Amino acid sequence: MGKLKLSALDAEDLGVISAAVQDALVAVRDCAYLKDEKRFVLLLNRFQWEADPSIDSAHSRTHSALVFNEVTGVRHHDIPLGEPDRMLELLAVTLENDGSVALRFASGRAIRLEIGRLACHLGDVGEPWPTPWKPAHPVE
Repeated sequence: MGKLKLSALDAEDLGVISAAVQDALVAVRDCAYLKDEKRFVLLLNRFQWEADPSIDSAHSRTHSALVFNEVTGVRHHDIPLGEPDRMLELLAVTLENDGSVALRFASGRAIRLEIGRLACHLGDVGEPWPTPWKPAHPVE
């Protein structure tokens, strides 16, 4: 299985990236706004949803970088910035009606990115490792 490399320039593209990063784990310290570069970066521990369980014997995770360019502002909602080791579970990435990007995490936490235009990239880094746990969600 190759490394995932995806780009998003519109809401449909972002939906593909959102599906790929669903249930990714990210430490608060690994979410960074590089203001001078107008860039927001998340270093993710990503569950490989695209893996074929009939070929790949176990579920696996990999490190990935999720990068947003042309970011002009960042707003946090209930993100524990004072706890850099706190792990957040990323649930979805969406393009909002006002043109901003919402990163939605478990427990009602969120990060909103004000952007000039959507320019997002996801890339796997390093080698994947097996995990016995497949993320599951309660059916509502």
